[in-house]
Amino acid sequence: EKKEWVLGVPDEFFTEGLDKRIEARIRESFKKAESFGFRFERVSLPHVSYGLAAYYIIMPAEVSSNLARFDGMRYGSRADAPTLFDVYRKGRARGFGPEVKRRIAVGTYVLSHGYYDAYYLQAQKVRTLIAEDFTQAFAKVDAIVAPTTPTLPFKFGEKTKDPLSMYLEDIYTVPANLAGLPAISLPIGK
Repeated sequence: EKKEWVLGVPDEFFTEGLDKRIEARIRESFKKAESFGFRFERVSLPHVSYGLAAYYIIMPAEVSSNLARFDGMRYGSRADAPTLFDVYRKGRARGFGPEVKRRIAVGTYVLSHGYYDAYYLQAQKVRTLIAEDFTQAFAKVDAIVAPTTPTLPFKFGEKTKDPLSMYLEDIYTVPANLAGLPAISLPIGK
């Protein structure tokens, strides 16, 4: 017996902000998939709009926590320095790039006293809501299909001076990460 695959299309991913050329290409791929016997059904993931904010609180907190052991003593780049503080500072300066340092700083902040409850704990609650949204959607569909990025590809290095614009490109991919789900990005054209 041949099983019909039902693919969920989240309403929240096909809204303002998605480049119309990307949406058109995705819709074309849906038509092709339908010719192979796939069926598409609209689903709702109502909390994904909070996903990007939650992700960029949780992820740097985990980065900060996990990279704390890279002190230049047992782990990380070892620096010769007169004081222990200087060993840490020089080793981390040499061993971590600007983006890693930025994530460590943000993570340390959101995990600090007075901000843990306001930021990290709230982001974890959002993570739970997003995971529940996916669970409800998967009760109706076999897989979810959505865009990977809201914009067309940009030139290498074009957005490196503006980390926020780079982070915004993750808007469609972070919900699966927060929910602990496997995901794959497939090219759909030139």
